[in-house]
Amino acid sequence: MSKGDTAPRRSASKAASKRVGSTPEPEYVQLLTPDGERVEHPDYSVDFSDEELRGLYRDLVTVRALDAEATALQRQGELGIWASLLGQEAAQVGSGRALRTQDMAFPTYREHGVLYCRGIDPIMPLSLFRGVDQGGWDPIAHKFNMYTIVIGAQTLHATGYAMGIKLDGKVGTDDGEAVIAYFGDGATSQGDVNEAFIWASVYNSPLVFFCQNNQYAISEPVERQMRIPLYQRASGFGFPGVRVDGNDVLACYAVTRAALDAARLGQGPTLIEAYTYRMGAHTTSDDPTRYRDTAELESWKAKDPISRVKALLEREGLADEAFFAEVAVDARAQANHLRERVLSMPDPQPASMFDHVYAESSPLVEAQRAQFQAYAASFEGGH
Repeated sequence: MSKGDTAPRRSASKAASKRVGSTPEPEYVQLLTPDGERVEHPDYSVDFSDEELRGLYRDLVTVRALDAEATALQRQGELGIWASLLGQEAAQVGSGRALRTQDMAFPTYREHGVLYCRGIDPIMPLSLFRGVDQGGWDPIAHKFNMYTIVIGAQTLHATGYAMGIKLDGKVGTDDGEAVIAYFGDGATSQGDVNEAFIWASVYNSPLVFFCQNNQYAISEPVERQMRIPLYQRASGFGFPGVRVDGNDVLACYAVTRAALDAARLGQGPTLIEAYTYRMGAHTTSDDPTRYRDTAELESWKAKDPISRVKALLEREGLADEAFFAEVAVDARAQANHLRERVLSMPDPQPASMFDHVYAESSPLVEAQRAQFQAYAASFEGGH
C-alpha cells in the first residue's frame, strides 16, 4: 500500500459541501479535493502506488503541454482548427487509464488525453486538423476509434459495437470486453445520444457513456440545456448514472473502472457525468468571452486538475521541486518535437483524396479520379 493510502482523509460528504464563492458545489464522487487532500467515499477508492501517482501527474502535464502547442499552432495558421481539452485533463486521463487493453473507446474530436493514454502518436489528430490526412491511426490496433466530428454520432457507433461484443459472447467474465463512448453535455440534446441510451439499455450492452459536462454546449450554459442533473437522465432509460468530480483524476479513474468492470461482467450500461469545465474556447473559432464572465473562470481555476495532484504529491512527500521541474522540461520537449513534426508534414497530392474512399477501389471512384486528374492537368503549363 502506498503512502497515499495511509494518509488521513476526511469524509466525502464534507468535501461535497464545500463552496467556491457563493455557489455551492454539487454532489459528486470525489477522492481528491482541490487542496490536494485525499477523501474517503463509501463506494469508490483507488490503490495507486507512489510511482503511479507521479505517473498520473506526468500524464496530466504532458497532455496539457501538447494541447497548448496545438492551440498555438492553430493561432499561427498551421492548423485549420483545434478543439482544446484545457481544464478537462483529469476526466480524460483518469478515464483513459481506467481502460483495459481489450476495451474499445469511441471519442469525439476533443479526446486528445484519452488518445495519449491509448498509446497513439499525438501527431495523429494534428495531421487531421492540418488537413494532410484523415488522422489515420488503426482503431482496432489501439482500441480507439477515429475522431467523430458529427455531434453525438459516436454514441450510436459505440452502442452497435457493444451490442456486437455481447452477441459474440465476450462479456460475463473478469477478462471480458467493455466499451466507452465520450461526448459532451451539449450532445445529450441530440437524438443520436438518446437513441444510443435506448438501444444500450434494451440490449443490456457492455457500454459506459462518459459525458464530460464542461458547462457549455459551445455557448449555451448547461442550466439552459436541462432541468435535472445530467446523470439522473440515466434512470429514465433503465440504467445507473453517477456524477464524478471531473477535475479529480483519482475519482474519474475509480468511477470509470467500476463502470467498465460492471459492463464487462454483463451488468449493462452506465452513464458517467464528469462535472468539469472547459477553461478555453469550444474550438479556436469560438470566443468564450462573449457568453461567460471572468469570475466564473477564476472560480474554476481554483479547482485545476493538475494543481490538485501536485498539491497531493507535495502534501504526502511523494515528489520534490526537481521532479516537477523534470516533468515540465520533458513535457515542453515533447511539445516542441510535436511542433517540428507538424511543420515538416508534406502537403498531400490532391488526387490522393481518392485513395482510401473504400477498402478496394471501384469503377465510379476511378472515373472520378481520372476526371479530377484531367481537370488538374488543364492548369499545367500556364493554360
